[in-house]
Amino acid sequence: MSFTDADLIARVLSREDHNAFGELVRRNQSPVRAFLTRMTRGDSHLADDLAQETFLKAWQKLQTFRGTAKFSTWLFGIAFNEFRGAARKRKELALEDMAETPPELADPSAAPGSDLRLDLTEALKLLNSDERAAVVLCCQNGLSHEEAAQVLDCPLGTVKTNILRGKEKLKRRLSL
Repeated sequence: MSFTDADLIARVLSREDHNAFGELVRRNQSPVRAFLTRMTRGDSHLADDLAQETFLKAWQKLQTFRGTAKFSTWLFGIAFNEFRGAARKRKELALEDMAETPPELADPSAAPGSDLRLDLTEALKLLNSDERAAVVLCCQNGLSHEEAAQVLDCPLGTVKTNILRGKEKLKRRLSL
């Protein structure tokens, strides 16, 4: 018999059932790690550390989960907050929007090896973190725009704008 996330959460809260929480981790660790790997521009070691912190915080704060969203949406919110914390400490992950378009997006011929196609992973690295988060959450992880707005703690319109801008940048970069 397969338990729902709600069943597993209830078991964790009522009995501190480590096995139930372990099942929640197993169900969600791949998407959370993949999201964090994309957010950290491919730094899998940092992504693993952030994922571990995400699940530790989820264990510690599970009683605050209200059930108004999917458990995975709540987890992505924790993961994004962990990323934000790391970004504050590391310049290469800075959350600020790029003031200018990267040269390789503005003028594709200026990019070294521009005759080679970049794959999606490399193209995603060119997006600012807000665009990357919105695109990855909605296009890779299948969250609705509303769920992504919840995860990112921003207005729905901002998510839609970031997805539109991100997709346009990806389209330009991947069509080289």
